[in-house]
Amino acid sequence: MIQDIAPHRFNNAFKIQTPLYSDHFFIFRGNQVLVKKQGGENLLPLFSDITPYWPEVSDAARYIFSIDKENFFLVDESQANIVLPSGYALENIALFRTLEPQYLRFAGITAHQLYLWYEQSAFCGRCGQPMTDSTIERARVCPECGYINYPRISPAIIVAITDGQRLLMAKNSSYKHFALIAGFVEFGETFEDTVRREIYEEVGLRVKNIRYYKSQPWAFSGTEMVGFFADLDGDDTVTLRDHELQEARWFAYDEIPPSVDHLSIAQEMIEVVRQRRHTLVKNS
Repeated sequence: MIQDIAPHRFNNAFKIQTPLYSDHFFIFRGNQVLVKKQGGENLLPLFSDITPYWPEVSDAARYIFSIDKENFFLVDESQANIVLPSGYALENIALFRTLEPQYLRFAGITAHQLYLWYEQSAFCGRCGQPMTDSTIERARVCPECGYINYPRISPAIIVAITDGQRLLMAKNSSYKHFALIAGFVEFGETFEDTVRREIYEEVGLRVKNIRYYKSQPWAFSGTEMVGFFADLDGDDTVTLRDHELQEARWFAYDEIPPSVDHLSIAQEMIEVVRQRRHTLVKNS
């Protein structure tokens, strides 16, 4: 999965740090990221690429995390008056699905998640005053009323529903491939409650033997995906209840469509079912 970057080590501990020329930086504009074009490849730019603008860029740079000894920063373009040399372009963040090496994919999409949070926490949600960065933790603080805003992470479940030698998958209008049932956790729910509710709300089925598999930070949507396997309980008739779903049906294990990629927990879980290994996952 995208976060599986071993032997590299991700360190998200908060600290205040001044960038070095050898450090990476990100400049985002919505869902676009600045990249350096070299030999037909997309590269993450280094501060050494913009040394003529060093004072302005250094002041506008915010340390976000490190991987091994490589430090990564966000640069607030509105505070850094940069005229980039030729050879740079804005690309959609979808490139982080294919960027090599893989640890830079994870770095890029995680940086974008933090960028969105900083953008969305510019003003206090309580009194409307401008927020400032905390000096002791990764948080935004209102100097007027003291409200503290932390990076937002939305928990969601994803579940592989099986019945004998069949797996249920669905697809919606925004995604052309069949995938697993997923949904956000609502207030007052356990993860298991969410599994039962989402499955019934989306496809009208009941499940039993719900068992935890593993979790994944999925920064493309700012979620923490929590994966489960579950067995059909009773009638197998699929009734589409969610207007976003176009189709949902049972697939025999031998006809499960090939995985699109191996970045997401969804694709990994589908592969686990295809290989009949989901029966080894027991209730914890």
